[in-house]
Amino acid sequence: MEIGNQIKVLRAQRGITQEALAAQLGVTAQAVSKWENGAAAPDISLLPAISAYFGVTIDELFALTDDQRVERIRNMLWDNRDIDDAVLDREAQFLRDKARREPKNGEPWTMLSWIENFQARAHRRRAESCAKEALARTPDSREAHGELAEAAGLLSPDWYADTHWEYIGWYENFIARNPTVWRAYLWIMEALIHDWRFDEAEAWCDRLAKINSTFRVPDYRAKIALARGDRSRARQIREQTVRNFPDDWMAWTSLGDSLVFDGEYERALECYREAQRHQAHPKAFTDPFDAIAQTYERMGDIPAAIAANEALIAAIRDDWDTTQGETVDSVKREITRLQSKL
Repeated sequence: MEIGNQIKVLRAQRGITQEALAAQLGVTAQAVSKWENGAAAPDISLLPAISAYFGVTIDELFALTDDQRVERIRNMLWDNRDIDDAVLDREAQFLRDKARREPKNGEPWTMLSWIENFQARAHRRRAESCAKEALARTPDSREAHGELAEAAGLLSPDWYADTHWEYIGWYENFIARNPTVWRAYLWIMEALIHDWRFDEAEAWCDRLAKINSTFRVPDYRAKIALARGDRSRARQIREQTVRNFPDDWMAWTSLGDSLVFDGEYERALECYREAQRHQAHPKAFTDPFDAIAQTYERMGDIPAAIAANEALIAAIRDDWDTTQGETVDSVKREITRLQSKL
């Protein structure tokens, strides 16, 4: 529904004439008529006054469809680092209402989890900043060190504090109900590796092999070998994986990671560039760019690390026609951090 038609509907609901609305807004009745007929649109500066007059939000003036509003929420969360809590609360209420109207639709719940995690990340950034301020004043504060670690997602010195018993159990039940959802196998293996339950992770990898024939299976065998401390075995698996899946950019990235672990930076860079070459357009993942930048930083070549991030900004611009927002701003912050090391 166009904004002019929405104004017409709201005006009719209130029993207000075009002349009365025009007088309230300081425009002519002819201008209001043009809005409602679709011949013109109100100036953007008038939108706050129109929304206040009718007691609706500016968003409601545009009467977005549910799909349009969900897409706008998605873009808002993707493009911004900080969003006012009141805005997020309003969008969360819309999603909860949509979830009640469409009980079999999982998308509103997915978007709600995205909002909750967005807010959690914002809180963690603030928590990290507060903990660092505390440690600047009381360097030996046990509590501040612990809060900083939690904010940064680090492991606790108490092994049992970071285990995933409940999470693993949930995924075991989930896979029992959905045995062909291969992504679930990856998440349960990640948790098992994190909890040092390597034999169980291997067993799940065997189960994954029965339903998935992509590079994922050997990649997780390599991850498990690496977690066991067998770097040589992990390296062998990943070398074979790129031979078996030469066109899979993720296979090349994984091999590059193993080479970095072994200090073979130049060859790792070659693998990351191969990963870039095999990515489809538009490039949806920044992993190879990030890996190249971090590898150059490990090598002490800060200008090259900066150049890698600048190449990422160029790729975002060329592939996605994006020149602003958090997608670009996060890379710019990384460039600023690197420039401070020159």
